[in-house]
Amino acid sequence: MIVAIDGPAASGKSTTAKMVAKKLEMTYLDTGAMYRAVTLALLRSNTDLDDYDSVCHVIDELELDIYDKGSKTIVKLDGEDVSQAIRSMPVTENVSVVSAMKYVRQTMVEIQRNIGKKTNCVVEGRDIGTVVFPDAEFKIFMVADVNMRAERRFKDFYEMGENRSFQEVLADLKRRDEKDSTRAYSPLQKADEAIEIDTSMLSIDQQVEKIINLVKKNN
Repeated sequence: MIVAIDGPAASGKSTTAKMVAKKLEMTYLDTGAMYRAVTLALLRSNTDLDDYDSVCHVIDELELDIYDKGSKTIVKLDGEDVSQAIRSMPVTENVSVVSAMKYVRQTMVEIQRNIGKKTNCVVEGRDIGTVVFPDAEFKIFMVADVNMRAERRFKDFYEMGENRSFQEVLADLKRRDEKDSTRAYSPLQKADEAIEIDTSMLSIDQQVEKIINLVKKNN
């Protein structure tokens, strides 16, 4: 069984999906972390993001591992734990560009589908219900007011020690929304049959409860 949870940045997908997976005793797959890991690898190798062949070479040589450990998602690049490094500002500023690349998405989607074949998963991302798992049994599309999302992301950066103003975070989110929804390959969009949940005024527990009830009612 696949529970697909899509939505824009800072809409509450990751925290909610992780808790839903735990309550349903399913595997949690954070596809966004995978694209962040690829972005980190490209930045570390000083790869020109406009050089398609060089990008493909880095992707082909990449050893990526992602798994749950307790309440945390562990992401490793070539054996190194980069779970915190992938949340840095340079990665955040470039991940939309990298994730829009067709070869990057094709490679990551293949990995994601292979994981989904082996176990029941709660999968969150941008194109899970439309591209990665179009036949998912449950499809959720999470949205929230952009100012509310900016407040959440601003708090995240503050807790990580990143010195960013609220206006910078808000502007960055708006740019990312534009890039994610207008990219040529696998854009962010709501699947026709997806159930939309506006998280603007909902607590995490309320978001989780809505999805759990939906799955139990229809499973």
